[in-house]
Formats: sequence, C-alpha cells, structure tokens
Amino acid sequence: MPTSPSDLPGPGAADRPEEGIADLAVVGAGPAGLAAAVTAAGFGLRVTLLDAGERPGGQFYRHPAPQLGAERPEALHHGWAAFAARERALRGHTASGRVTYLPGHHVWTVVPQDAVQDAARRAAAAWVLHAVAGPEERAVAVRARSVLLATGSYERQLPFPGWTLPGVVGAGGAQAMLKGGLVLPGRRVVVAGSGPLLLAVAGSLASAGARVPAVVEAAAYTGYAPALPALLRNPAKLAEGAVYGGALLRHGVRLLTRHAVTEAHGTDRVEAVTVARLDADWRPLPGTARRIPCDAVAVGHGLVPQLELATGLGCATRRAADGTAALDLDALQRTSVPGIWSAGETGGIAGAHPALVEGEIAAHAVAGRAVPAALVRRRARLRAFADAMGRAHRPGEGWTGWLRDDTDVCRCEEVPAGRIREAVADLGARDARTAKLLTRAGMGWCQGRMCGPAVAALAGGEQAPDRRPLSCPVPMRLLAGLPPADG
Repeated sequence: MPTSPSDLPGPGAADRPEEGIADLAVVGAGPAGLAAAVTAAGFGLRVTLLDAGERPGGQFYRHPAPQLGAERPEALHHGWAAFAARERALRGHTASGRVTYLPGHHVWTVVPQDAVQDAARRAAAAWVLHAVAGPEERAVAVRARSVLLATGSYERQLPFPGWTLPGVVGAGGAQAMLKGGLVLPGRRVVVAGSGPLLLAVAGSLASAGARVPAVVEAAAYTGYAPALPALLRNPAKLAEGAVYGGALLRHGVRLLTRHAVTEAHGTDRVEAVTVARLDADWRPLPGTARRIPCDAVAVGHGLVPQLELATGLGCATRRAADGTAALDLDALQRTSVPGIWSAGETGGIAGAHPALVEGEIAAHAVAGRAVPAALVRRRARLRAFADAMGRAHRPGEGWTGWLRDDTDVCRCEEVPAGRIREAVADLGARDARTAKLLTRAGMGWCQGRMCGPAVAALAGGEQAPDRRPLSCPVPMRLLAGLPPADG
C-alpha cells in the first residue's frame, strides 16, 4: 500500500500562503533537492530552491564552465538523462513562476518564524532561511511554510604522511576538476582510499587520458558477501560496477584491495607514494610496502553527510552503516523537527539514484499526497545496497597506525598527530571536542570538515555530528543587520 501522509499539514492549491511566502523552501539543487523541487511544483506548490552553486546538479551533476565550450558534458556523467529531464522541468516551472530558483545562495541558518505575532500569518510562514548571496555577499531572507534540506555531503579524508604535498587531492575533487574544468590533476595519478567512488574516478581519469597505475582500495570486496540478497536486488548497480571494472581492464589499471597509501613522497609536489597491505583492521603489515611513482594522488574514504543546518535546528541523528552521522528520518523523509524534511546524502550516503527517489517521496509528503508504493520499494532496495557498501568500506580502527607523530592532521592549524596523541595520553582528552580545545585541531577555516574523522579516531571515538549556529562564513555586517528575534 502507498504511504499516506494524511497527518501532515501539507498546503494545497486552496490553502495558499500570502504573496512572497513559499509553500516549500528547498536547500540544495543536487539530485535530491532538484527532484523534490520539480515534483512539489508539479503538485501546485509554490517552491523556492536555494543553492550555493551557480547551476543545478550539485556535486554529482557538475557542469563544465560555459566558456570551455564542452560539446558533450554528459559523457563525463552516469545517469545524465535523469538529471536532464529534471533540469528541463525546473526551467519550465521557473518560467511559469511555480519555482523561484536562487543560485549562488549560501544558506547559513534556518530559524522559526517566532517573531510573527499574528497566528494566521505565523502558520503560513513557519520558517525563515537566511542566506549570503552573490560575490557581493548580500543578505537574503526567504520565508516558507516547510523546509526540505538536501545539503549533500563532503569527502572523508584520512590523513597520511605527505598528504599536504601539492598534487594530493581528494578523489571527488579530482572528479570535480575533470567535470567542471576539463582538467586532470596530473598525468600519472594513483587513485586511493576506500569506496565505490574510486572506481568511477579511476575510469573517468583514464578515459580522459591520465595514466592510472593503480586503484588502491583499503577494504576487501569480500565484505559484500553478507549482503548478497541486497546486491542481487540491484542488478543495475552490479552492471554499473561491471562497467567500471571493464574500464579499468581496458586501460590497464591495477586494482589493489586491502591496501592503502601510507605515505606520499616529494619536494615541490608529490613524486611517488608508498603503498602497504593492510590487515583486517586496516593496520599496515610490516614488510609489504612498495613505492609507486606518480605526479598526483586522488584519495578519499567515502563521504560525510553535511548536517550543519539540520543539527542547528535540533534534528535527531543516527549512526549510519559507514560510521558517519546521518539524520534520523521517518518513512516520509521527515526529520524529528516538525516542518523540516530531508532527502539524499543527509540521511546517509547512498548516491544520486536514491537521492532522486527520496526527493520525490519528500515532495509527495509535503504536498499531502500519498507516496506511490513503487517509490517506497525502490528506496528500500537502493538503501539496502547503500548500507551494504557502507559496511564493506567502513574504515577499520587500525588506520591511525600509518600516522607518524609529525604528520599534520589538522591542515588549517598545522596540528600534528603527536600533539593530539599527547592531549589524549597526558591531558585527559577522551573525545574530539576536548582534543580540539586542547590542541586547536578543527578550529581552522574548514571547521573540522577535513580533520574531524581523524581527530575523533585519535581521541578514541567516532566523529560527532556538528552543531554550529553558522553553516558557512557570514560577514559581520549581515549578522549585525538581523532583526533582534533572529539574532
């Protein structure tokens, strides 16, 4: 049976808020946000879509800059047709006035509309979204009855000696360079880390002309064995993996499982990496190290849900299969805060296809429509596959064994591993927050997004979900100009 959101206060065509107030504000125009926005608009809701990027698609459907003159940007993407259909729908809804599309808008907080005293108007405008817009950093405030957070994710990095050398980039960063700039990070690129993204990155780089001597995967694919039923229910995903594997074979790329890059070497930029075999807990095995010459390294250990807006609102979280913190969502994509929905990677890393499905489910729920049973089944099938991937590639506890004491863990504040270990052993730090206060690790520009997992691991725990009042840098003049109730 379809899931029915009959208990939801969804706005219908006969229950319009006053002019200038959206029925639904969607934060993020990646797969989940884009699907939610166009689906909700198709139901007659008035939607405002805010996105930090200049074009829809998010990190997954990243476009080359127009001035590059790319004739076939779809050649760099998997599943481009699904995006293209929704982008066309977005253009149509924007032209008709059903969607207000606001690119280049960084939403930094969402607050309740408590300052409105009139009960009827307060019911019509439950939330205010504050954003920084454009290169001139204008203050923008959007009011909406409901909010859907589709803020995506960022890369999980596990540091190693030499990871600060020029030429060492994130795996997703290498793919972004190729998709957005049509450039390669180097001519001879080692792809390393853990997770299915590595295969896609290696295949893309090799097809674009890079020499990829090895894909260095820290996990073992035997970790998928316990989830065989979930794999068999997703033949399209298995076929996708076969395509990536075939690309590696065609380009002569070697796949090293249960291995990791434990050090990068070079002076002005990376010149080679040391690769070592790992035990079941990801500890480097003595005597297994080998050196691979390269001029670039694309490394990443999966993704981390970007939750700052949600946790700032008090939305409950859970521990996902890959060890990251994700939002705790119900069957209708609702968070624990009434009026706040979420879809995509915020609910756990799963990829673009589940994000599209979850965006549609959330739009049905917000509009007060019954969710088609086919969407529910598809989400369950895709999420089961994602959980299997998360468990198989979850970092083992022993990876910190490749960190020397002089290895910078926090790049922004230049805090080495030895100082964090000292805070734990001698100063009583038992979690990442205490280690941060004692060492400044995580206090820099990235606010712990890069070093957070490593600091937490060295402190003996897992990275806790961020809770911060500002999800991105905000000029002081904009904060000073806020109404007292919002300040």
